[in-house]
Amino acid sequence: MLLAVLQANAAVLDTDANLAAIDDAARRAAAAGAALLLTPELFPVGYAPLRIDAEFDYSALPELRQRLAATARKHGIGLVYSLPARDDSGAHRITATLLDRNGATLLDYGKVHLFGADERKAFSPASEAPAVVDFEGLRASLLICYDVEFPETVRAAAVRGAELLLVPTALSAGFDAVPQVLLRARALESQLTVAYANHSGHEDGCDFAGGSVVAGPDGALLAAAGEAPAVLFAEVSGEAARSAREKVPYLRERRPELYAEWEAGTP
Repeated sequence: MLLAVLQANAAVLDTDANLAAIDDAARRAAAAGAALLLTPELFPVGYAPLRIDAEFDYSALPELRQRLAATARKHGIGLVYSLPARDDSGAHRITATLLDRNGATLLDYGKVHLFGADERKAFSPASEAPAVVDFEGLRASLLICYDVEFPETVRAAAVRGAELLLVPTALSAGFDAVPQVLLRARALESQLTVAYANHSGHEDGCDFAGGSVVAGPDGALLAAAGEAPAVLFAEVSGEAARSAREKVPYLRERRPELYAEWEAGTP
């Protein structure tokens, strides 16, 4: 399957401009034969937690979701987008959603690990484990940004059968080791493909690193961006994950009961 990854600069709280950028990327990706487009964390509203907390109208969410679903249908391409959301308890979350080519929702995920004081002020952490669904022959799952920096969250997706991990992110400049080193390690140790879509440029006081990547189950880079806006393409397959897991059976040979004992005995 051909996967497309959008790296771009969002306009904070200008949803029309941001949805137009996603629509254009979806058009370009579909024309190139991609089955799925991954976009960055909170891209439709821009990454600005405190401004979202103070200014975003959560009643606009149904229309935003409808417009994103319409983009997927129009171009016949699957889509991963990330939005703020309000759950049944009234808590605000950072979420990600996977749509199929017809705009139907296959998977929703809430960010478990919030990064920094601004995110923790504006949002509450979710607690649900990453679920796994079939997307055109690949077992796919979602994490968001900081989540992927914890081996436990990636492994939680892998042991549930994920072969492709889709990660919208908003990584600021100065953390180059995350896409260049850590993402490849996560892909290798859990033997799945990790796709990581970041912002680029300057948004509301934050300079973004770009550096979006797709890393294969052997840790190899399948695609990588620099600092500038880009649409990346990478061929991904479930067979690559299955082959890696047969060659070195990390997942089968885990000893989770033993690890739990170790953690329980930690001073």
